Amino acid sequence: MFKNYIKIAWRNILKNKGYSIINIGGLAIGLACFLLIAIFISNELSYDKYHAKKDAIYRVIHHSNADSPDDAWVWGNAPVGPALKSDFPEILEKVQFSGRSDILLEYNNRKFQEGDCFYADASAFNVFSWSLLNGDPKTALEAPYSIVLTETTAKKYFGNENPVGKTIEGIGGRAADGTYTVTGVMKDVPQNSHFSFDVLMSMSSFYQTRPGIFDSWGYVDFYTYVLVSNNFSQAAFESKIPDFLRKHIEPEVAEQYYYSFSLESMNEIYLYSEADRQPGETGSLSNIYVFAIIGLFILVIASINFMNLATARSLERAKEVGIRKVIGAERKGLIYQFLGESLILVLFASLLGLLIAVVALPWLSSLTGKTFTMASFITVPILLLYFGTTLSTGLFAGSYPAFILSGFRPVSVLKGAFRTSAQGANLRKGLVILQFSISIALIASTVVVYYQLGFMLNKDMGFDKDQQLILDFNWDGQVLGNVEAIKGEFLALADVNSVSLSRTVPSSHFPAAGTDIETFEGNMQNFTPYIYEVDNNFIQHYNIDVVAGRAFSPEFPTDSISSLIINEAAAKEFGYNDPNLIIGKKFQQWGREGTIVGVVKDFNYISLHQKVAPLTLRQVPYGRYLSLRISSNNYKKAIAAIEKKWSVLAPHRPFLYSFLDEAFNKQYIADIRFRKLFTVFSCLAIFIACLGLFGLATYSAMLRTKEIGIRKVLGAEVSTIVALLSKDFIKLVAIAILIAIPFSWYAMRQWLNEYAYKIDVEWWVFLLAGAIALSIAIITVGFHAFKSANNNPIKSLRTE
Repeated sequence: MFKNYIKIAWRNILKNKGYSIINIGGLAIGLACFLLIAIFISNELSYDKYHAKKDAIYRVIHHSNADSPDDAWVWGNAPVGPALKSDFPEILEKVQFSGRSDILLEYNNRKFQEGDCFYADASAFNVFSWSLLNGDPKTALEAPYSIVLTETTAKKYFGNENPVGKTIEGIGGRAADGTYTVTGVMKDVPQNSHFSFDVLMSMSSFYQTRPGIFDSWGYVDFYTYVLVSNNFSQAAFESKIPDFLRKHIEPEVAEQYYYSFSLESMNEIYLYSEADRQPGETGSLSNIYVFAIIGLFILVIASINFMNLATARSLERAKEVGIRKVIGAERKGLIYQFLGESLILVLFASLLGLLIAVVALPWLSSLTGKTFTMASFITVPILLLYFGTTLSTGLFAGSYPAFILSGFRPVSVLKGAFRTSAQGANLRKGLVILQFSISIALIASTVVVYYQLGFMLNKDMGFDKDQQLILDFNWDGQVLGNVEAIKGEFLALADVNSVSLSRTVPSSHFPAAGTDIETFEGNMQNFTPYIYEVDNNFIQHYNIDVVAGRAFSPEFPTDSISSLIINEAAAKEFGYNDPNLIIGKKFQQWGREGTIVGVVKDFNYISLHQKVAPLTLRQVPYGRYLSLRISSNNYKKAIAAIEKKWSVLAPHRPFLYSFLDEAFNKQYIADIRFRKLFTVFSCLAIFIACLGLFGLATYSAMLRTKEIGIRKVLGAEVSTIVALLSKDFIKLVAIAILIAIPFSWYAMRQWLNEYAYKIDVEWWVFLLAGAIALSIAIITVGFHAFKSANNNPIKSLRTE
């Protein structure tokens, strides 16, 4: 029986090549897109799964605001880790990492600044499943000035040598400069890790120079993870936290500074964590839902196309069904035949879709910034999903001809009653409306996604980020010792307008600290704002508006010891809606006391995903970055001149530079990738819908061949015939527009809620989406209508 179905299916494919190509090709593209989206989502859901103990690993989340429990950091103090391991027997192990560090490493004149470096406890390899290629994981991070390199990093310095036991010079790390001994080489951190690194250094190296911070509950510089026992209960554990904190934090400190913490399962880190200071990129659960819906939409559209064209073609076989029933064929046999033929066609499409997906894998990798290989396919869940979907699609697509057509009475079918009934036509119209409703919703959503990202990239951030060249010298002591002379040398260059020294620049790392500010009542109230440490030219250099008081200035030498500038958000934190009223108020911060001398207008120093948070600016004589405002549009010439000057001023340091606007926009890489993926898959969904419309238009024109011939003989114009053949489809698209508008409006409003700064969903978006959909429909249907209207009527009538 199966062989007969294959023969019949193959015969029908050859008999109707055009329809078969559209039918099988459209479904194959739809299945390929569905598979690629499934692989992408599977990758997003599999972060950190390579860790054997993942279910037993938790991360400490720190809270510093009693009024906002959701205000949380993953970056916290050091004492909490050892105290947890000491006080709770259910915690089997703890491991801590310093915040991400930069260090200049040098070996045999090969010198590179490594940006993804962490100091780590010796227990790191006991908790996480990072495997060493060389070295002993139990002792690799024990001794001071031990260093473990990833395989890629090791090759950069040592080639194919085994570097274990060799020494490498470290300059400018958080610990003292010194000679590090390579104690291990590990495999590169898998891509699906919530944080990655190139270098691990022993935490005892860090302790050598700054032991005091390891006892300070107020110093934030560490990521803390714990490994728990099988009988661990998170709820029971967190109920003990208040007593734990009372035991370890002095009452007078607890009264002045709020501090608490909670635990976050490693299973929740990538997609669910909302804490600040993440050590790596995080995913978006809402984006996964979006792509899952798009994948489902594409599959539905492709299935509708398949079903529509299969149903339309089945009408041509109505007489065959009638004759077979007259000579004794049972309905059950006809159902099996139609379903079998449908499943075989879908199988052809699925194999073709699999091939398309394999070919498209490199493109998906490029588009998402993640690596996908053939191994992405060869997983039981993915294969079961794909072929399960294929089977369901085949049954769905073949259901109408199988169950409806096979149920008609032979006499009615042979008289042609079925062909002239409205039942099949209404079904196809309904399906066309559904797929174009989806397509229009996707068009409108794509427009919104594009405009939101454009709004983020082009919004006035409140500071000048264009033509800013940032030099990173990583706190180099020689540079800092001569920094004023270096600034003067750069200012002497024709292409440099202004130079500023700072600890941070917008979009890069910045600290936060407890700060006391005088209130209206004269009391000192504590809060924890972010801090920018800058020179006296920073505010003018970046064209940040001063709304009250003044900026730092060389005319006020005491600014570097007793002055503070805050932003509007910090002033409002204390109830000073008029920023002028906070000028002259006292402050205490990080050992510095004095008065607030200025308030700057809020500027977006972080991405537009978040609202501007309270910020304080302190004048200091040190920093990590030199910001150079370039006046020339000839960037190559300007950079060459600056690099030449740098090689003279700091020959021991590599010339590391970036443009601020490019660095700032890197915060939106995930958004840019989302836009690309969303747009591509939306366009493919629309293309598949057009394929179906193209096929139906062809079939509709074929059914009306005789009518078109007669109309032409009677003198009908080509435009009249084109309008006649097109109007029914245009009506369907118009109905689809009305259905799609409320759905897409609601969906986009929900999606935009993720952004602190967002566009409004304007009415013209839906007008544009509807116009695009109508244009596509008119072009698609009009092409065949025009072609049919220009056929020779004599030939058409003779054919009939």
